[in-house]
Amino acid sequence: MAHAHAHEQSSHVHATAAPAAGTHEAHGHDHAHMVADFRRRFWVSFVLTFPILLLSPGFWELFGLRQPLVFPGHHYVLFLLSSIVYFYGGWPFLTGFIDELRKRQTGMMTLIAVAISAAYFYSTAVAFGLPGMGFFWELATLIDVMLVGHWIEMRSVMGASGALEALVRLLPAEAHRLTPEGGTEDVPVTALSMGDRVLVKPGEKVPTDGIIIAGRSSLNESMLTGESKPVDKGEGAEVIGGAVNGEGAITIEIRKTGEKTYLAQVIDMVRKAQESRSRTQDLANRAAVWLTLIALVGGALTVTAWLLLRGDFAFAMERAVTVMVIACPHALGLAVPLVVAVSTTLSARHGLLIRDRAAFERARNLQAVVFDKTGTLTEGRFGVSDVVPLDELDDNASLRLAAALESHSEHPIAAGITQAARERGLALPEITDFRNLPGRGAEARVAGRLVRVVSPGYLREQRLAVDDPRIDALAEQGKTVVYLLVDERVTAAIALADVVRPESREAVQRLKAMGIQCMMLTGDARAVAKTVAQELGLDDYFAEVLPEQKAVKIKEVRGRGLTVAMVGDGVNDAPALVEADLGIAIGAGTDVAVESADIVLVRNDPRDVAAILELSRRTYGKMVQNLWWATGYNAFAIPLAAGVAAAWGILLSPAMGAVLMSASTVIVAINAQLLSRRPAGAT
Repeated sequence: MAHAHAHEQSSHVHATAAPAAGTHEAHGHDHAHMVADFRRRFWVSFVLTFPILLLSPGFWELFGLRQPLVFPGHHYVLFLLSSIVYFYGGWPFLTGFIDELRKRQTGMMTLIAVAISAAYFYSTAVAFGLPGMGFFWELATLIDVMLVGHWIEMRSVMGASGALEALVRLLPAEAHRLTPEGGTEDVPVTALSMGDRVLVKPGEKVPTDGIIIAGRSSLNESMLTGESKPVDKGEGAEVIGGAVNGEGAITIEIRKTGEKTYLAQVIDMVRKAQESRSRTQDLANRAAVWLTLIALVGGALTVTAWLLLRGDFAFAMERAVTVMVIACPHALGLAVPLVVAVSTTLSARHGLLIRDRAAFERARNLQAVVFDKTGTLTEGRFGVSDVVPLDELDDNASLRLAAALESHSEHPIAAGITQAARERGLALPEITDFRNLPGRGAEARVAGRLVRVVSPGYLREQRLAVDDPRIDALAEQGKTVVYLLVDERVTAAIALADVVRPESREAVQRLKAMGIQCMMLTGDARAVAKTVAQELGLDDYFAEVLPEQKAVKIKEVRGRGLTVAMVGDGVNDAPALVEADLGIAIGAGTDVAVESADIVLVRNDPRDVAAILELSRRTYGKMVQNLWWATGYNAFAIPLAAGVAAAWGILLSPAMGAVLMSASTVIVAINAQLLSRRPAGAT
């Protein structure tokens, strides 16, 4: 037997995280061993149940038939076979009962142990001369159903933890470490240390976190970050242990090992999240304690009532046993833990990392989300928003000349113009005589023509007047405007602004569809903030806010009576993340240990904010559904088990009670698994 208290083991998902993958594998092996143990006990008991049924007169009387197998001493054989089933098949429940007594926490194991023990010892007394009808056959079928219920339940729990175990299995066992002589040697991943250089061949997995120092390739990080597309990476780029290398060989330098790696941090975070208690879990536990008391008291009252009404001890005992079987808070004990296991592992697979279960549960009641602008709603880089032709050249021709010139500059504005030309597929002509104009722009000769890209200050210095209402409107929006001059003539104006992420629009739409107000915090000028807010359809915005003032603004929003989430990068937004009802660090990448955040989103995709809030609502909904089913089922079944409908010929046997109880457990497990049907983070 792998563990005495099998239910306690099976009701909580042990996605235990540790630095080495071997620890997780050992744990998974233990859990698999427990599943195998229940399966083995079930099959042995199930096979023995057939001769027990043949030897049980009560079973045949149930169908109005004569017992086919009767011989001298057959009741002793029946006792012997039933004893094997009771002690071998019932062992997990008996030892679990002792464990509960030791901990002074009576629960489901206590109820099962009392039920099967009452049936066994009463039937034993009948077998050795006590007047009455024994029900060894009901004892055997009851244990069979209990064992198969636990077997299915534990397989469901293992399935819920499967995604997390898959994360553990991402790491390869060995790595190709470069030797000082220039060759390679295969070493266990656990033998790698900081500064080691490792060759990762095409199709292989990255052994641990590091930096690419040679080569270029695309890496599939979907199981780690939720990013579905392979990411192209070259020298200087970070790589995550477990990512699958694409078409090129790369050499990486090890930067993190053991518990410091991204994967280890994720697994540890998931483990802590699954262990952290939520208000719903506490409610389920309190309900389970009350149900245990109801079962024990109900069993005693049932025996007493039927003894007074019919004076039939065997019948009264059967009713009491059935009440205690039906009342087992098995499904109730699983109602919340299974949903927690599924939602936490599901979110981790998609780069949505829950640090605090209680905070995640609160997310369903959010009324407002406040986003940091730069790097969250926007890409944090200059991009061309408008090209205004002022001469004979059209916008593409103007952009082509400007980009040709700016391709030789390192300035952020130059990078934005060059990127815009690349996105439009414009071929750039060769240039000569490139020269910077400090503080004003740059110039060069393009196809024999003198081309300049300059600031408004340069135009004022040169007394070149530009009067165009379109340009005035762009300036009022807070956009940066530069001018293209060709042979001393002002040919075009190019407006640049912080590029709004395409995903931001969808994120805001999804949040508003959920009834959540969307707001923005930024240190930028009011005109810039107003433009972004209008483009995204935000409900409110706060401009020219210094980093240390962000927490004050969050407090101000909370002062409106709103439950608020703050979404930021987890660094300069830390005070605001703490002040909010829910702190969400977005775009944390491999730095998952953002202490100020309740939830960490690995990708820099604002749609993940909507995804985590949707998951919170769906998770809570599943918890409530499971709790209603578990408690409602007991409220309906216990009176039937006690025999209140006996006058109408409706009586539940202990075996049928076990079937119904196990069915309730399986329904709860399946309902929890339905969370996976629409993946978290799906956009």
